[in-house]
Amino acid sequence: MAGSMRRRGKESWELRVHAGRDLDTGRKQYVTRTVRGTKREAARELARLVAQVDDGLVVAKAGTVGDLCERWYQQAEPNLSPVVAENYRRLLDRHILPRFGSTHLRRLRTSDLDAWYADLRRHGGQGGRELAPNSVVRIHALLHRALGQGVKWGWLTTNPAAAASPPRPKRHTIVLPEAADVLRLMVAAEDVNPGLPVFFRLAAATGARRGELCALRWSDLDLGLGQITISRGLIEAGGRVIEQDTKTHAARRMTLDAGTIAELERHHERCAHLSCACGADLRPDAYVFSRDVVGADPWRPGYVTLAFGRLRDDLGLKGVRLHDLRHFNATNLLANGTDIRTVSGRLGHADASTTLNIYAHFVEQADHAAASAIGGLLDGGNRDGRGRS
Repeated sequence: MAGSMRRRGKESWELRVHAGRDLDTGRKQYVTRTVRGTKREAARELARLVAQVDDGLVVAKAGTVGDLCERWYQQAEPNLSPVVAENYRRLLDRHILPRFGSTHLRRLRTSDLDAWYADLRRHGGQGGRELAPNSVVRIHALLHRALGQGVKWGWLTTNPAAAASPPRPKRHTIVLPEAADVLRLMVAAEDVNPGLPVFFRLAAATGARRGELCALRWSDLDLGLGQITISRGLIEAGGRVIEQDTKTHAARRMTLDAGTIAELERHHERCAHLSCACGADLRPDAYVFSRDVVGADPWRPGYVTLAFGRLRDDLGLKGVRLHDLRHFNATNLLANGTDIRTVSGRLGHADASTTLNIYAHFVEQADHAAASAIGGLLDGGNRDGRGRS
């Protein structure tokens, strides 16, 4: 396998390796790569590139952005969750391929991407409306990933997206419901579905994700010990409901308060009574929140979100989302002095740093409260004459 190199700058070298002939056109193909360093370092990199081409680890390809994206997606899809795969496919079909699908990879420039990102911000949404910066960031991340794989495969020498400037993502503002608002939601939910108040209370009491609660089975609850085990979640993708591991692929167990235990006991009695009235028995592995009397068919996560949204609008709780019950749980635990590791464990975060990143402001508030508490003790000691003279 032949290879050559030539100087492109003071410490820049272009490497070129012959990679056979194109089966369609018969033309010679080359893999090229630009490296920085001394001549000796470039020579070592050339030898490494020749070996990679010889072993088939790097191939020459003169294709389009669409060719690369389709090839990358085909290779990546088996390792993606169904929801992520569906989202990637949507971003490819709706945004990336219509704009750059037919663009030759070697003609794609960083300036093209930056101009496109700006245009997406102005007109990339439905009906030509603005597209949120976070949406543009997701499009950029997907294209960056596909192009990066193209560099590894030898389809192009550099990743144009690596130097691009997508908009700065905006962090979602947490709209925390008051405890009184959560109670109002539970009361109003009674008229919609008797299981909804229990779902909302469990969400607020545990901070569990909606998919985790939809996947909850009665066998995951030990009401005698007052404990709940979260070990899986439900997602919706392609019109199907799929049961999978939790987001961190780890189970967690937590203790429930007495009021939540009592609500769950009443809910279980109601489910058992309903199944008996229908001439059936509640299944041993029944879902806690089910669409049928034996507990075989769980609630869809989308159903709970839709029901919550309607109740929220009826009650005038503007901006509050179902997921904010999770934030309600976390922030109130922190405000009441619960340590960050305990909160992180109950939420099912991979580590405490995730919790700190999300709730830094509320951790700071708890820290101020802790300082005031210890200061109060010390000041009280001085007033009692036990301080320093």
